Amino acid sequence: MTVRTLLPSVGRAKLRCAARLVSFLAGGCLACVAQAQTLPPEVEAALVRAKVPRDAVAMLVVDAQGQSPARLSHRAQAAMNPASVMKLVTTFAALELLGPAYTWATPVFVDGVIRDGTLYGNLVIQGQGDPKLVLERLWLLLRRVQGLGIRSIAGDIVLDRSAFTVPAIDPASFDGEPLRPYNASPDALLINFKSVVMTLLPEPSGTVARVQFDPPLAGVQMQATVPLVTGECGDYRAALKADFSDPNRIYFGGAYPASCGEKVWAVAYADPRTFATRAVQGMWQDMGGKLAGVVRFGASGGGLAASAKPAFELRSAPLAEIIRDINKYSNNVMAQQVYLSLGRVVSTGSGEASPSSAALAPGSFEASNAVVQRWWKDRLPVVDAPVLDNGSGLSRTERISAEALGRLLQAAFLSPLMPDLMASLPITGVDGTLRRVKSRATGSAHLKTGSLVDVVAVAGYVHNAAGKRYALVAIVNHPNARAARPAVDALVEWATRL
Repeated sequence: MTVRTLLPSVGRAKLRCAARLVSFLAGGCLACVAQAQTLPPEVEAALVRAKVPRDAVAMLVVDAQGQSPARLSHRAQAAMNPASVMKLVTTFAALELLGPAYTWATPVFVDGVIRDGTLYGNLVIQGQGDPKLVLERLWLLLRRVQGLGIRSIAGDIVLDRSAFTVPAIDPASFDGEPLRPYNASPDALLINFKSVVMTLLPEPSGTVARVQFDPPLAGVQMQATVPLVTGECGDYRAALKADFSDPNRIYFGGAYPASCGEKVWAVAYADPRTFATRAVQGMWQDMGGKLAGVVRFGASGGGLAASAKPAFELRSAPLAEIIRDINKYSNNVMAQQVYLSLGRVVSTGSGEASPSSAALAPGSFEASNAVVQRWWKDRLPVVDAPVLDNGSGLSRTERISAEALGRLLQAAFLSPLMPDLMASLPITGVDGTLRRVKSRATGSAHLKTGSLVDVVAVAGYVHNAAGKRYALVAIVNHPNARAARPAVDALVEWATRL
């Protein structure tokens, strides 16, 4: 498959640049990965303190433009679990295959007649994979419904989620933490990450704290206040003794320390399958809307005629903005939404699906895997493609080598899309997942982080004092991986001094 086929959203000048880069990576850059195996002394010492052997680590530091041999290459060809660093593959592939200005539409259909403020029929909301259909944007969507003159719906609100083909996923299956928002499963109509956001604020009276729940969920009893207690803030979540196990009730058996002031706590809803219906109904009623029927899931198109046109479409933020949330804050479900969109849009929307992916369900992980594998082989043919699962790194099976990540970073650095990718990466000691990392490298590195129980990883760009930019990759796969964070930090600091 040609570069032109795989990069439909890139202009002719960008295509010529991409073609030159493919030629460069297939030729001269092979010499860039020299076998410089000696780790810096400070990195070696940190690994010894962490009790992590050298053969559990892969590290690479190489010129971002590929103009000189690698300054460090240790086990760079070993396939490793990169955790959330795999998001670099997903987000760069999306930038090239969809384009930085790509947006997701959420069409809204009026299936009936509007008369005297009442819709006599159904309202259909068709999800198409928007990664960030959060509370504020759901409010805006329903506000636009009211702008059509609809205050009451005599029929149902039908939610169409058929754009994605995703198997049912137990949110506790990965690590036994079903209430952690990072375990939310993807959905064509993903509302507020299937999470409830609770804002706790002490009242001036000093006796209780108010609890605000967003979005309001229909049919769920939500405790409006909790008693206040004195003392240090500490672990206020444990002090609340919250019970989220009942989908019909959120209860607090404890109290809230007044010294905590205002706190915001997000938890995944106990029954994610009904979250969207409860959130839409709760928000519609909270806005003064009336509903004679129910909010329900509908088949493809919600029963609409094939020729039906939406009353309006709610558009997402552009991809270049979406990937900042994904990479800076390592948002797993947003990454999976983007990844699934590749299988839905690229394999079907372009009309150019390869035979290997044509039979796969659009909007499935299998279709996305085929699209990204195809893109990788055309874009980076001289290095093994990664082993893909869901594109977010929240996986026990995804694998990629430090060399492959280094090649990806070099390709991105020479791409016209480099500013978009780099702007999405956390800056050491400044923001995102690296905000609390304080070292001599503060402000000098843009790095995607990754972390699982037995994985610590970073990959990105380091800017040294002489103004040179390096691509850096460090992956640790070991039961003591978390103890090896100082070794990774030491490598980053070492790269700033090159």
